[in-house]
Amino acid sequence: MGFVGLGQMGAPMARRLLGWPGGLVVHDVRPDALVPFIEAGARVAGSPREVAESAEVISLMVRDDAQVEEVLSGPAGLLETATPGTVVAIHSTIAAGTATRLAEAHGPLGIEIVDAPVSGGAPGAAKGDLAVMVGATDSAFERCRDVFALWAGHTMHAGLPGAGTRAKLARNLLHFVSFAAAAEAQRLAEAAGLDLLELGKVVRHTDAITGGPGAIMRRPTTAPVAADDGWYPILSHVRDLGHKDLTLAIALGEELEVDTPLARLALERLAAGLGVVP
Repeated sequence: MGFVGLGQMGAPMARRLLGWPGGLVVHDVRPDALVPFIEAGARVAGSPREVAESAEVISLMVRDDAQVEEVLSGPAGLLETATPGTVVAIHSTIAAGTATRLAEAHGPLGIEIVDAPVSGGAPGAAKGDLAVMVGATDSAFERCRDVFALWAGHTMHAGLPGAGTRAKLARNLLHFVSFAAAAEAQRLAEAAGLDLLELGKVVRHTDAITGGPGAIMRRPTTAPVAADDGWYPILSHVRDLGHKDLTLAIALGEELEVDTPLARLALERLAAGLGVVP
């Protein structure tokens, strides 16, 4: 196994590979990041090129598209020495088309490009409980599955290269839109004189029970729900509760002179989003 990029996410992921049969070879541009791996018995490579000299499956956890390209194709990059059959798994969040383009470019050379971005952040990495969304051919996925299982608690084979990144972008859309909604809720709560820290505890407690925003993601399609579908009464109930509670929250915002644009947009789009327009 090879691992390039031993930062906040990469280091805890790579640590779980230290016992891999055949060994682990690592690379990072920061010498201090390498010290714990040297002490744990991993082999250190001076460049990505050296990683590919011995590793058959190589994980990249670098910052962005530019760094991915540099590690692959730059001076002393992986592709200088990678042999046919090598699998390169990109865990960074990159542009939707990058993995597809790289797979098309390097596939004919026998290099399997896999996009496998992760979700769960540093806490998930520390616990070895990340979710990984994989875009890969079936053969490449099978070669990665046992590797990823050492640091992931959930693995999704999303499709061919590029599909993993598209899944990650959809997942993170929900993540950061939810943050914006949380900020709006905090402004409303603060204007109402509430303790924001205690309210945050309530949100985290109940989301752990209900599943948070992902709780409604139970259908294989976003098409309207048929009246005879078992989901119709459930999602209709969610719609009705949402309409009532959003209307009340918007009214409170008007009373306290707090703008709630996300709440108004949610009220407008909730029924259609759930697939149960009255």
